[in-house]
Amino acid sequence: MERLRAKFASFEYKGLAAIVLVFTLMAVVLFAERSGIQYQYNTFSLSFLPAGSTLSKAEALAGVPRDCLLLYNSERADSCMALEEFEVILTDMKVGHDTVDLARTDAYSFKDYKTAVLLLSNLSDLGDKLTELDEWVYGGGGALLPLTLSKETYFSVMAPKFGIVESSYDYTLVEGIYVTESFMAGGGRGFAITDPWNSALTVQLAESDQVKVHACTDNEWKLPLIWESRYGSGRFVLDNFGIFTKEMRGLYAASYSLLTSITVYPVINASCFYLDDFPSQVPSGSNEYIWRDYGTSTRDFYVNIWWPDMMNLADRYGLKYTGLAIQCYDERVDGTTTDSADKETFLNFGNMLLRMGGEIGYHGYNHQPLCLDDCDYNGVYDYKTWQSEEAMASALDTLFELCDELFPGVEMSVYVPPSNIMSQGAQEFLIREYPQIRSISGIYFESNDLDFYCTQEFDVGENGVVEQPRIISGCALEDYMKLAALSELNFHYVNSHFTHPDDALDPQRGAELGWEELKAQFTSYLDWLYTAAPNIRNFTGSEMAAAVQRYASITVSTEINGDVLKIHLGNFIDEAQLMVRFNDAVPHTVEGGTLEPLTDTLYFLRADQPDVTVTFA
Repeated sequence: MERLRAKFASFEYKGLAAIVLVFTLMAVVLFAERSGIQYQYNTFSLSFLPAGSTLSKAEALAGVPRDCLLLYNSERADSCMALEEFEVILTDMKVGHDTVDLARTDAYSFKDYKTAVLLLSNLSDLGDKLTELDEWVYGGGGALLPLTLSKETYFSVMAPKFGIVESSYDYTLVEGIYVTESFMAGGGRGFAITDPWNSALTVQLAESDQVKVHACTDNEWKLPLIWESRYGSGRFVLDNFGIFTKEMRGLYAASYSLLTSITVYPVINASCFYLDDFPSQVPSGSNEYIWRDYGTSTRDFYVNIWWPDMMNLADRYGLKYTGLAIQCYDERVDGTTTDSADKETFLNFGNMLLRMGGEIGYHGYNHQPLCLDDCDYNGVYDYKTWQSEEAMASALDTLFELCDELFPGVEMSVYVPPSNIMSQGAQEFLIREYPQIRSISGIYFESNDLDFYCTQEFDVGENGVVEQPRIISGCALEDYMKLAALSELNFHYVNSHFTHPDDALDPQRGAELGWEELKAQFTSYLDWLYTAAPNIRNFTGSEMAAAVQRYASITVSTEINGDVLKIHLGNFIDEAQLMVRFNDAVPHTVEGGTLEPLTDTLYFLRADQPDVTVTFA
């Protein structure tokens, strides 16, 4: 070794040799980077469970005791509207329940249940059962009344027991709802209501430690919108805003959690950020808003400004992006395809995404949704329909081959339909022909524009494919999306967001504000999210799908003995994520998991065993 060192020291061109060595190393690194031959990035923290080993939510719920009574009246439109949402809410919370239609029978008894949800705006629908309800709650039952009540004789009898000391026949406009900090994660602030109407009964509540307001109108009047009233050994919980759409589910779930001394329900616990159309071909030329603010081309904006900013946000908040690859933007639907015009950019963006711990999913060969000629876009979109399943397969094969070429060894298992559109037949074709697709991510909220949007719930389908819808989108979140984010954070403990690289180019998505303002608004949302839910798991799409598998299967049963709470988790596999509301106690120690406070009464429980024991302080 010493002779080798002496020989090298006397070598006349050792400086040149060092330079050659450096460049050789750089070439090796660049080769590995560009060829994509060394990918160790798919080391996900949560993996898919084997196909056929999981249950859907409905299958899991079938084995749960039915200790909740869900009452509705099929002859009243508001009751039927509320029923549609509450069937989902109770199912997702894994609350076993019997659904009874008062228009068809009165053969039920409150005494057979621990809780009751009364989807009634007029208490006269209960008839003689009102007395039984009164006695049952007084003896320890918990009753939720989610509909805004009508002021009539039966209401007047019950009003004092609801904590109401004064009311009028007037209904108040609900333009915003203020959620207290202790009631919901992310609360302590107001949220605007989209398309408000006079939906709240004007009431004044008793000033008593037996009555507690959890939400009110976000104005100077502070009209109560959600409150509980202790009555004897039980409690009534009233929701006084009368809106039954998906973005309100978390408010109703939180209301239900007030009915008993302790409420436990499973959640998903995942924060996922999708980048639609990424990696893809970068638009050429310039954009008026980008040129206005930066004086640069669209390509340079993508490469030098937008993507570095997105990477910085990922580093700051621990985000794990799921990019959705699209090969090109031609309009071919006959099965003929072209090679990617810019593989280098596609490869570089994809490499950087993977190195950050992200994931690449499939979006499409082009941006034409998977729809055959039985679909009619009704003038809403100018998309074409595919000539045949063979044509769709040819196009998708081209995308899959490109991804295999550029990212060898990388598992890709998530598909997102372009513009969230996909016919049922095309979805069946996709699952049949491409079994590597384990999860499809559509959208959470329905649209009246078309009847073949890919609208989903969080669940496992009969075919074993995981449904994990995206909930909110863009950088400049509208009021509707902010309320939806609060709701889903408290319902499923989920953030599911998607954005496009060209949001900053499109005036309909905020381009006029400029990228700096869009980035600031997006950062504000991230600050709110990770302050409200500091322990939420940053996941890729595949990891989130794996979490949905476990969530769909899990069931919960509880038993309280003195100062000890015992939780048993049915269909437990390797983990469970749960929300726990302590209404009458403070937790002290935990065995079988970890417990973290989100508010002073709402806790997050991560269980690593099927049986968890909590002792109270």
